[in-house]
Amino acid sequence: MTAVTVIGSVNLDFVATAATLPAPGETVTGATLARHPGGKGANQALAAQRLGADVKLVARVGADSLADEALSLLYAEGVDLSACAVDEAAATGVALIAVAAGGENQIVVAPGANAAFTPRHLPHTTPGALICQLELPLDTVAAAVAQATGFVCLNLAPAAEMPPQTLARADLIVVNETEAAFYGEALHALPGLIAVTWGARGAGLYRAGQQIAAAAPPPVIAIDTTGAGDAFVGALTVALLEGQAPETALKFACAAGALAATRAGAQPSLPTRAEVDARLESV
Repeated sequence: MTAVTVIGSVNLDFVATAATLPAPGETVTGATLARHPGGKGANQALAAQRLGADVKLVARVGADSLADEALSLLYAEGVDLSACAVDEAAATGVALIAVAAGGENQIVVAPGANAAFTPRHLPHTTPGALICQLELPLDTVAAAVAQATGFVCLNLAPAAEMPPQTLARADLIVVNETEAAFYGEALHALPGLIAVTWGARGAGLYRAGQQIAAAAPPPVIAIDTTGAGDAFVGALTVALLEGQAPETALKFACAAGALAATRAGAQPSLPTRAEVDARLESV
């Protein structure tokens, strides 16, 4: 089984679903509220676990009533949480998410214990492949990548300036269109694979500025796009670690992301390996 360590954020998501998203200064009423485990680190850990990897999550939560709820699905599905520590001085991270009827969302995050995850909290070793995102302090992410000895996937979300050596160490970098625009052509000067997601239009995979694969997602009815990008990251990492060819791996990741958009919530929506394989076979 493919071993993956995810170093990243854990949040509890409060999701309000309404007919439309509010404009600046506007109040939208009539929404329904749900609570789901989330955070990019936790989401990508669960995504990889459901897709067949053996996953360990390195993270921090607060000493509060939200922590168990935020970790509940990870625990239930066998993700190794032995390196998920409790910060006695911080709250568990929280994300406030507004979702429109068409699936688009707006997100505000109060990071809590995620923001207090410093390089000194990192483990001495990172088993297997490493997946990181940018919802932790950037020096922590840089230190985690620097000490990794295996395959490194770096999801540059949310976009932020990173040390050149951190970007150059990544075997796979994943960005969406907005993040790709933030980093510009500098991404394509890096030695690793670059995956750029285009939402419902699919994704492209690049090496040295040349597109080596492109894929479109299977047609779905989007309910909530929260977590779709995290499903893509987990799926593409697992597929490449399994030795799938770039185009096959990208199709697999696009299918996983599309399926995640058909259900509400970040973690509850993440598909299993059987679901992704069945969806690909039906196309």
